[in-house]
Amino acid sequence: MEHYRSRSPISSSHSRPPAYERERGGRGRSHCENQRFRPNNQRQHQSESAAEHNPLNSRALSTRRELYERDFPVYKQPVEVGSFSLDSERRFFNDGRQMRYYVEPERNPNFDLRDGYKDRFVKRDDSVKEKLDHVLRWVVANRSKLNSRKTSASSCALDVDFVTWRGHLTKLLTTPYETKEGWMLAATKFRGTIYISEVETEAARRERENRTERHKEMMYWGYKFEQYTCADNVHGAPDPGGVVNTNEAFCTVVQTRLADHRLLFSGEVDCRDKDPGAPAPPACYVELKTSAEICTPKQRSNFHRFKLLKWWAQSFLPGVPRVVAGFRDHEGVVVSVETFHISKISQLIKNEYNCWRPTVCMNFCCDFLTFVKQTVTEDSPSVVYMFSWEPRRDVTFSVHRDSQFSFLPHWYVEEMTRRPNSHHQS
Repeated sequence: MEHYRSRSPISSSHSRPPAYERERGGRGRSHCENQRFRPNNQRQHQSESAAEHNPLNSRALSTRRELYERDFPVYKQPVEVGSFSLDSERRFFNDGRQMRYYVEPERNPNFDLRDGYKDRFVKRDDSVKEKLDHVLRWVVANRSKLNSRKTSASSCALDVDFVTWRGHLTKLLTTPYETKEGWMLAATKFRGTIYISEVETEAARRERENRTERHKEMMYWGYKFEQYTCADNVHGAPDPGGVVNTNEAFCTVVQTRLADHRLLFSGEVDCRDKDPGAPAPPACYVELKTSAEICTPKQRSNFHRFKLLKWWAQSFLPGVPRVVAGFRDHEGVVVSVETFHISKISQLIKNEYNCWRPTVCMNFCCDFLTFVKQTVTEDSPSVVYMFSWEPRRDVTFSVHRDSQFSFLPHWYVEEMTRRPNSHHQS
């Protein structure tokens, strides 16, 4: 999807190409440096020197890029453990019925992205906050795949440290370079696993409620590009005369490990390669994007420094290997199409001055998860640790008990508290 928002300059240095790293003897554990953790001013009674030497007592996490300039952390090749679909009414199905197949367009297709906006567009209500509910429904339906091998009554219900959406992790990867938008991430520990769910900030709410008509239409353009390039079945053709319904989605669920953090997350997938010889998921998936056409060196530089950062982070996390981009003119007509291979993006940006570094992104995400593990100690679905960040500030947190921020549904807590051998898959 295209996000219509201006970006400010950022600064960092060049990067070597990132790659998924396999298991190795030293487990690739990334040790946190004390200076990344800072005592919060709210705890003036706490010894600052003590906090510096003991991250467990730290109240804040720095986002300064230079602190994350070190070797790329071990990131295990993501493995798809399942998928699910959301239909035109946003109902959950534990299957792949919403999967679509990529149909390669011409290099200069002249797709009109405005077509259908006024009369063939059903927009999802983005004021409804779904939190982690769809991911949790998948977990319940596939609990046997995730049951812990441990037998202790106090052990994890799932064999993972974190459950979240891919989009939340994408925000973490881009945080060291973000200059405009802050975030709030709620974390709850339940049966040994930490669940992370985004909370809309006041600034994001104001932006959502005050979008211009032009902005709303440009958001539609990304979905329309998908309609021009996707078929509903492997032998089908795109149907650009149909209805665009943004309630519909196909989502992959992947497991991986970042240093010593075991992750389970889900993310929406635009389509897959229809070639019968294509690799297994997630390596067969294709991400579709739109962007303004590039006419000047300055525009190309901004594209490398800002947009490619988001595209790389979003696709690298679940192991999606390529992004197909439709470059459109001011009137919303796609004038060219280009494919970007995720493994080659770091080479594209290496000569760009003040550009982002994949290693900084991944190390910050890794250290944030360590910070969350050290902070979220109480195992209770009614306790929420709210992590907040604004550009040029440290990450801080607050604790909320029995508050409006609680996000694990009662049905999920009850289902996951039952004995595994009494569980029946839905």
